[in-house]
Amino acid sequence: MEKNATLFAGRNTSILAEKIARHYGQELGKIIFSDFSDGEFQVNYDVSIRGQNVFIIQSTPPPFDNLFELLLMIDAAKRASAQQIIAVIPYYGIARQDRKDKPREAIGAKLVADMLTVAGANRVITMDLHADQIQGFFNIPVDHLYASTIFLEHIKNLQLPNLTIAAPDMGGSKRANAYAKRLGAEIVICYKQRSRANVVDQMTAIGEIEGRNIIIIDDLVDTGGTLTKAADMMMDRGASSVRAICTHAVLSGKAYENIENSKLQELIVTDTLPIKKQSPKIKVLSVAPFFAQIINDVLTHHSINTHNIV
Repeated sequence: MEKNATLFAGRNTSILAEKIARHYGQELGKIIFSDFSDGEFQVNYDVSIRGQNVFIIQSTPPPFDNLFELLLMIDAAKRASAQQIIAVIPYYGIARQDRKDKPREAIGAKLVADMLTVAGANRVITMDLHADQIQGFFNIPVDHLYASTIFLEHIKNLQLPNLTIAAPDMGGSKRANAYAKRLGAEIVICYKQRSRANVVDQMTAIGEIEGRNIIIIDDLVDTGGTLTKAADMMMDRGASSVRAICTHAVLSGKAYENIENSKLQELIVTDTLPIKKQSPKIKVLSVAPFFAQIINDVLTHHSINTHNIV
């Protein structure tokens, strides 16, 4: 692989970054994080990066320290005369704030895009954005990777008869339809009503469920409320089995409890975010080889679509 690059990691994503660097064929560059007693921190590169293509690997889930740490790493690289600064953001946090649903509301995903650009990022590589439109918030190139590249092969290996792909809500129908077409499967769409964030009041489904092996497809799993409610409803309606595939394992609040107490047979996620604890129902697939390949494609100016399956 082309080696005209130096890879660095933020603290939140260090484990995944080490895997990416190993698959890429080099060690992570050295960076020093200094913490002050009041919570302030600073970063500085322990090696020269003048004229280098610098890849900074950091997901940006809450707390906001993770995002600010990424911004500081980008700013430090710019001031150290890096040739090109590529922000590798496996999980783009605050992506659910991608539009105004009501008056006087912020569009957080756009604000993050502006901050990354102002800090000095020349390019962004990310995976399974909550909404495709977020790419349009940037005035720099965005390589949007799809975890379906990894998940499709895994689903095929399960060899499930009567396979049905399910969208957990109307917004996920496009993603579910893409999987269903690739797999030659039927599709089910769930309809949910919320009273507030993370709380589902009612849910129903459109499509054939009885006797089907169902896989729910989503970009992320947070508290697991929607996912487990959908799984329980489908099993009650006669599904043979229900699994879920979610790229980003946010898993906050009572997520582990919700998943383990539900009728969900298995939850398959990636390591874009560190898994907080092990669960017999959760299987983790690594995105590290995929990101390493895309980094090489970017450096050698090859089309990423050769490896990126929508």
